[in-house]
Amino acid sequence: MGSELRFLLNDTEIRLTEAGSRDTLLDFLRLNRRLTGTKEGCAEGDCGACTVLVGRLHHGHLHYEPINACIRFVASCHGCHIVTIEHLRGPQGGLHPVQAAMVEHHGSQCGFCTPGFVMALYGLWMQNPRPDMGAIETALQGNLCRCTGYEPIVKAAFAAGEAGGQHMDALAVERDRVTAWLSALPHERVEIARGEDRAILPKDAADLAQVLAENPKATIVAGATDVGLWVTKFLKDISPAVFIGHLADLKRIEITPGQITIGAGVTYTEFEPFILAHFPEALDYWRRIGGWQVRNAGTIGGNVANGSPIGETPPLLIALGATMTLRSATGTRDLPVEDYFVAYGKQDRLPGEFVEAIHVPLKGEALIAAYKVSKRLHADITASAAAFRVETDGATIIDARVAFGGMAATPKRAAHAEAALRGKPFAAETFEAAAKAVANDFQPLSDWRASAEYRQQLAANFFRRFWLEQSGAEHRLRRVE
Repeated sequence: MGSELRFLLNDTEIRLTEAGSRDTLLDFLRLNRRLTGTKEGCAEGDCGACTVLVGRLHHGHLHYEPINACIRFVASCHGCHIVTIEHLRGPQGGLHPVQAAMVEHHGSQCGFCTPGFVMALYGLWMQNPRPDMGAIETALQGNLCRCTGYEPIVKAAFAAGEAGGQHMDALAVERDRVTAWLSALPHERVEIARGEDRAILPKDAADLAQVLAENPKATIVAGATDVGLWVTKFLKDISPAVFIGHLADLKRIEITPGQITIGAGVTYTEFEPFILAHFPEALDYWRRIGGWQVRNAGTIGGNVANGSPIGETPPLLIALGATMTLRSATGTRDLPVEDYFVAYGKQDRLPGEFVEAIHVPLKGEALIAAYKVSKRLHADITASAAAFRVETDGATIIDARVAFGGMAATPKRAAHAEAALRGKPFAAETFEAAAKAVANDFQPLSDWRASAEYRQQLAANFFRRFWLEQSGAEHRLRRVE
């Protein structure tokens, strides 16, 4: 068992023998290392001012992604390469091509948000040397600018791509050395603490089951895109915290005949290519889950496990008929995702259990859609979301699964609306009847995101929207495989 956290910070090896579960990467950078280029803004992963790159080994390949340092805990940096704005430099030690482009195109005024923008564009510059407008907009989803405006920043993104130079970049030159260093770290459980504040990093999924058997009330932390706010906004004590984002056996994606299995530690970004390949109708919905930094850290399993009524993956997973595997030291059990949510704040997960995997059927012909409404288009909390899977022979609706988020205390299927569709003609009148029937499925609350009346209207309009998109479009009906 190890008793120290080890990671690379820019070009320096960090070894910590004392750290608490609630210590954030942002505080460590600014207060402990005086790397103040990484800014503190919202402290909730929303503004992007704290963006840094995290490099980690994924199936033996060193991959860098932008994440939010404000809701990243230091304990989760074990075995990673953290890169801040201070590490950027050009081939001759001057400005990096991304920084030079921001200067040339006047992409900064007050400058507070600029380091975060640069780091997000740096991640894009490395991954996509010739980005189009869509790629740039996606990369900048999680960064807020309140004075410069996005047009000069977008111009800078195009200019940085045209400047090139990726093969001469510091991270490219250092890649072999960093890969060797990360690969050489001992594969063992790590426990570290500051006083009574404990952080535990299991060796693998089997060790995770044992850790939770020993600590049944522990807080499980994957991407921390939700748990991070428990600490930064509510000052919650999460000790002992068990960090699982590094577990390779929870990051598997396996396709078998009729099914795709998603490890609970798979991030939204890691699963996006599979959404594109198997459920392209949901791609826009998927890319509206948080900003790029949030999708790089947040996990599908974590989004389901925490049981939020506005969790954005459960409506889609429920509509697709997904099941999930729960594991503990005594074994595993499977249940439909829709049955996992018992009541507000209560899930069917026993002490010592964790979500190990989610299984999504890949079979049959169906019309699929997923919708989200929020105050902002991107990187915003959902007011209401809906997902549809409708089977039809062109004339009659054979089956329908419709699930909502943000409408009730839990993600939930619209049983009355489904009944109004099932066995009925595939026609406007049927979907209008379902739009009216959905009022019997939910009694939403009013809150700062939306009023109850607005949510009810949204729910009805989702059925009308689905019909308008699908009517007369037989080519949309396809086999999911």
